[in-house]
Amino acid sequence: MADPPLQAPLIDPALADAAAGPWLLGAQLAMEGTRRTPRHQHARGQLLGARHGLLRIEAGDQHWLLPAGHVAWIPPGLPHALASLGVFDGWSLYFSAAACNALPTAARVFQPSVLLQAAVPRALQWQHGALEDAQSRLAGVIADEIAAGRPLPLALPQPRDRRLRRIAAALARAPHDRRNVEEWAAASGLSGRSLARHWVTETGMPLSHWRQRLRVLLALPRLLSGETVIEVALSMGYDTPSAFIAVFKREMGVTPARYGAGQVRG
Repeated sequence: MADPPLQAPLIDPALADAAAGPWLLGAQLAMEGTRRTPRHQHARGQLLGARHGLLRIEAGDQHWLLPAGHVAWIPPGLPHALASLGVFDGWSLYFSAAACNALPTAARVFQPSVLLQAAVPRALQWQHGALEDAQSRLAGVIADEIAAGRPLPLALPQPRDRRLRRIAAALARAPHDRRNVEEWAAASGLSGRSLARHWVTETGMPLSHWRQRLRVLLALPRLLSGETVIEVALSMGYDTPSAFIAVFKREMGVTPARYGAGQVRG
């Protein structure tokens, strides 16, 4: 499957890269198809999230999948690229360089607090311009919640080879697909040994481990929405909930039930 076509940034690049200007700018966009923004960087720090679906983020030399219900922080000046896997419905807040002085200097993905979840929709409604006193206070709260966000281990390196990227995209669309390395290799015109070797070289982990982490990431928004562990486990291709629970706890440090209840370890 080919990558989606490139689209323009959510806000005017001149605004995103201005050293001065409003302390906080917001932008949001919903579209029927997928969205891909080329690698770029700007002077403003960016907090971004997806209301629905999944975002693939390349920030510096890190790669993440950002599930709905989670947010990503990208500090100023860090090169990054974004691509949605499926329908795009997302938003971004852009913080001035001065506002970023007290914010994290490294990219991170985290689960937003209840306070941050309530504040972001209000900030997205503001006009681009100087903030009123009440808006400034709320913007400060948003910044405080970003600084307090606990990074989650959601890194999932993406392969660069086009054939491997097609496999990665297919698994993201259908995580329950149980084809093994040999079967994926046959479908991609590779030998099993070649596929296994290239996958480790490009992602740093075997395909089996990569697929397990992918399933965990795709399970996160469903657990947060209230689906049961057994429902999620079976839909992800596991024979038993216990197998899913073991993988989830290894990757996230908590059981899926505790994660769904908001009990994430710092």
